Amino acid sequence: MDLSAFVSQFGSFLGVMAAFVVALSIIVAIHEYGHYIVGRWCGIKADVFSLGFGKVLASRMDRHGTRWQLAALPFGGYVKFRGDADPASGKDGEAMEALSPEEFRQTMHGAPLWARVATVSAGPLFNFALSILIFAAVGLYQGAPVSPLTVGEMKPLPYEGITLAEGDRIEAIAGIEMPPEDDEEAFDEFLDRLPRDRVMDYTVTRDGREIDVRGPHPIPPLVSQLAPKSAAYDIDMRSGDVILSIEGQEIGAFEDLREVVESSGGRPLELTVWREGEVLDFVLAPRSRDEQAREGGFETKWRIGIAGGFAFDPATEPLGPVEAVLGGVERTYAVITTSLSGLWHMVTGAISSCNMSGPIGIAQVSGAMASQGPDNFIWFIAVLSTAVGLLNLFPIPVLDGGHLMFYAYEAVRGKPPSENALRIMMGIGLTLILSLMVFALLNDIFC
Repeated sequence: MDLSAFVSQFGSFLGVMAAFVVALSIIVAIHEYGHYIVGRWCGIKADVFSLGFGKVLASRMDRHGTRWQLAALPFGGYVKFRGDADPASGKDGEAMEALSPEEFRQTMHGAPLWARVATVSAGPLFNFALSILIFAAVGLYQGAPVSPLTVGEMKPLPYEGITLAEGDRIEAIAGIEMPPEDDEEAFDEFLDRLPRDRVMDYTVTRDGREIDVRGPHPIPPLVSQLAPKSAAYDIDMRSGDVILSIEGQEIGAFEDLREVVESSGGRPLELTVWREGEVLDFVLAPRSRDEQAREGGFETKWRIGIAGGFAFDPATEPLGPVEAVLGGVERTYAVITTSLSGLWHMVTGAISSCNMSGPIGIAQVSGAMASQGPDNFIWFIAVLSTAVGLLNLFPIPVLDGGHLMFYAYEAVRGKPPSENALRIMMGIGLTLILSLMVFALLNDIFC
């Protein structure tokens, strides 16, 4: 390997790690701050708030008696509450015995049950709140598409004769009347009825009068986004690429590309691609992916890892804050339900366990999303924050869900589990988590 190739690969590795650390640090900081601030509101004192583990690089003491610190290993963090023996909230028996009744109430172990439940629940809930806020902010920034569908900025396409322009309100394409955009089923039927031509007739309203113009297929074979760790991403295809032909067959619609890929059986395909005035040739082999089906469950499809989109950015109008937040809630809920469905299908063997990524896979996705722009990276942080919050709610000892399980037992029995039982269950929980991490890491290496 020559020096330039080494520098390029090393730079890429640093970029991936930097993106991973940034994403993880933001999510962990929000999660732990949820524990900290709700605990403080509930009268529970925190001795340490640490971002990272290991050697302390910098720290300061605040007026509430909490030491805020930055540690050398930036792969997590913790809040150590008063009376805790360790970051996992194990009980420090000797320290607890020396506390006064007032100080005992300020510990996690001496606080009322409601205060402990609120404090532990706050971490995952703050993760969900972060996701909702990010999705809502993206909605406010992007706005809502104007109805009827109106052309915003046209995307660069290598087709001649296009007279469709910004501001045109689309009434019909190829003589087929445009359905309401919010009617997903009708819009899909409309796209199915359209010819697969590169350029076709549009009827639009422009400057108050109806005219006929020429425009591209509304969903051309244009790369709008690349999936990390996909065949297209690995051969350096880029957003904005336009696929001119596949296997020597000229195509004008994204659906043409999808049909060839899905029927390929995974054999290598030849693509001719237009990129900023240059024509490039690529060869790539589709990979099987388990995807959620519209009717529920999962189905296996051959994919090359690109997403299509409109030939233009639809014109938008401002989105109200309430609508934006409701949209954020819907997207967060969708991530939760899809994750749970995927996990269930992996456990039952309906889909491959290779769908579970470990730290290497998550780091690769972090770097890939960051390389495609800040908007994609911020969206990824929202999705990952939801996943972290959901994982922490699993009823496994050492996770927040495990603590809530113990509190539920205490609420029913009127007393917490014995110290010996807690130690045994914590050991089992730690073993489960470590086994899961090893399994996910092996997936990263061998899948």
